[in-house]
Amino acid sequence: MMAMHEFNYSSTDFDRVRRLIYERAGISIASSKSEMVYSRLSRRLRQLGDTTFAAYLDALESGHRPGEWEFFTNSLTTNLTSFFREAHHFPMLGKLLTEQSGPHRIWCSAASTGEEPYSLAITAAEYLKSLSPRVEIIASDIDTQVLAQGERGVYSLERIESLSDERKRQFFLRGTGSNSGMVRVRPELRQMIDFRSVNLLAEHWPVEGPFDAIFCRNVMIYFDKPTQAKILRRFAPLLKPHGLLFLGHSENISFISSEFKLLSKTVYVPVSAARSGVANPASDRAPQRTAPMSGERAVAA
Repeated sequence: MMAMHEFNYSSTDFDRVRRLIYERAGISIASSKSEMVYSRLSRRLRQLGDTTFAAYLDALESGHRPGEWEFFTNSLTTNLTSFFREAHHFPMLGKLLTEQSGPHRIWCSAASTGEEPYSLAITAAEYLKSLSPRVEIIASDIDTQVLAQGERGVYSLERIESLSDERKRQFFLRGTGSNSGMVRVRPELRQMIDFRSVNLLAEHWPVEGPFDAIFCRNVMIYFDKPTQAKILRRFAPLLKPHGLLFLGHSENISFISSEFKLLSKTVYVPVSAARSGVANPASDRAPQRTAPMSGERAVAA
């Protein structure tokens, strides 16, 4: 039985939302997430002045609000992220970058609010010993709102609390005045990254390989297995022969994809590369420091 709500919301409405977000973005919403859906979409109904979910969904499907699909998708997209989340991946990426000649290209396919692509940029700077390495990072997401936030590169001090004092000094600038309590990533990091909107279910991706690495972490869990397999088939030819695919801690594709073989914890290589022999990157190799920059106010420890 559905709970009492401000807006008219039935089990039929919930099923309809599940169908539409699956068709639009490939996201599978569990049958237990009815209240989550209501909470997120009711804010949008309130903004639009709609009184029922049925009316909102009718307008969405009829095309009377052509820009509403973006708000609908953004509302139902989960964006949990942090700097250097699942930290064991970054030394493996760093070793890959140092062992292969550049220029290097990385695709972060679920960039969210930017913490992950900036972590990739920091890793590249540290391992390649340059604040302007020959590295291009494509940072994409289906949620345009979080992409805009990532592109700004501005975060609260709390968001970088877990970083070492050295990383704070080298890679972030402290805000002053009205921006007190905020930090901005250094422009050198921002220049490495190209933010763009990509729906992994779209027939055409506005990205081109080859890539040294593709990060698609904590995304596959929102897709059903046929959708996962389809995306993985499209990832494989975009990787260089030595390329690596990084997935989230709870994602296992060993029984889903024939294109990839497990190399290390949630790190995969294309099967063709696995046959030819790809060395297992060490996970405890420390990078050398990059040269400090001058002329800007670094974040104090």
